[in-house]
Amino acid sequence: MKYIGAHVSAAGGIENAPLNAQAIGATAFAFFTKNQRQWQAKPLSQESIEKFRENCERYDFSPEQILPHDSYLINLGHPETEGLEKSREAFVDELRRCEQLGLKYLNFHPGSHLRKITENQCITKIAESINLALDVTSGVTAVIENTAGQGSNLGFSFEQLAAMIDGVEDKSRVGICYDTCHAFAAGYDMRSTDGCEKVFDDFQRIVGFDYLCGMHLNDSRSEYASRVDRHHSLGHGNLGLNVFQFIMQDERFDGIPLVLETIDPSIWADEIELLRSFQQAA
Repeated sequence: MKYIGAHVSAAGGIENAPLNAQAIGATAFAFFTKNQRQWQAKPLSQESIEKFRENCERYDFSPEQILPHDSYLINLGHPETEGLEKSREAFVDELRRCEQLGLKYLNFHPGSHLRKITENQCITKIAESINLALDVTSGVTAVIENTAGQGSNLGFSFEQLAAMIDGVEDKSRVGICYDTCHAFAAGYDMRSTDGCEKVFDDFQRIVGFDYLCGMHLNDSRSEYASRVDRHHSLGHGNLGLNVFQFIMQDERFDGIPLVLETIDPSIWADEIELLRSFQQAA
């Protein structure tokens, strides 16, 4: 079973996210549980929590079909004590919000060394941050998103992702969200079937499909191996449609949220139908 959707708005209350997903024909969705560009947020109200759960149940969204994303401000590999502690506190808050909502996953960008510490030191801090957060929460898996490698962001190579997982003590509560645009920009060429087979065979060998908890399905406005993170609508960018056909026809990508973050929300329903047509053509 393929769960396909998009990163929908939670404007007006998190309870609106499943409604917005249902409106575009989605069977999966992502959303922010708080403003993604602010450190502080009001606690979730009991009313919003109950309505969110009710709306998910009404439209058949199970926790396995939902991939919430944390704040963009969080940097779990921050080289400075103040920034690291602030990020760790915010990450715990995000995990606890997911707990309250009965969700299974929290998707996040791993972190950046800001050119002040080495990559290995930053990876160690990221793993330590995850361990600290998992120790004081329960039930929610920390889902590391691969990055394009823009600036000093880490997590752009399979080896870096594997190293982060290796440093996490509770392997049952860590996973990966694979973003197709980010991978392409980081130097993973999925423009052909042979390319897809090689890239995902490498992913299995280095990281392992057991850790794959979700995907972001995005074409790329940026060039191959450019390290520039710029999403595009499916079939309109430099990545092309082949990888999306490959994913939709491969059982290794069943049972996880496959989430669009493409640039034109007005065509998300059409893009969802396009992905379903690839599946039907198998």
